[in-house]
Amino acid sequence: MESVEVLSIVGGYVDQELLARNEYLAAENEILRSKITEKMKLSNDERIHLATIGNRIGMKALKEVANIVKPETILKWFRQLVAKKFDGSAMRGKSCGRPHVPPDVKELIVLFARENVD
Repeated sequence: MESVEVLSIVGGYVDQELLARNEYLAAENEILRSKITEKMKLSNDERIHLATIGNRIGMKALKEVANIVKPETILKWFRQLVAKKFDGSAMRGKSCGRPHVPPDVKELIVLFARENVD
């Protein structure tokens, strides 16, 4: 048996195992979702985590596995995350240039300068 055949057999086994795990997790998620009676509140970190993974797997896969939030909402969160990254809000309010020197430090500098001149 050639190495290519061995790799394809092992790869097929791994793929089948991953598919079975995903199927189990999807079924488990559906069961857990059916037990939840009220709307879940997600933190920003949880939204970011779901949005990042959701974008990687795409809409088609999200429609199959997403139970807590609609796939459209997850991808909307990702778009907002990307937009926030490039909107410049992190730089707003920060002053440009060198920071101000406190008055007591200015006085010391002037004092040192006068002492050095003499």
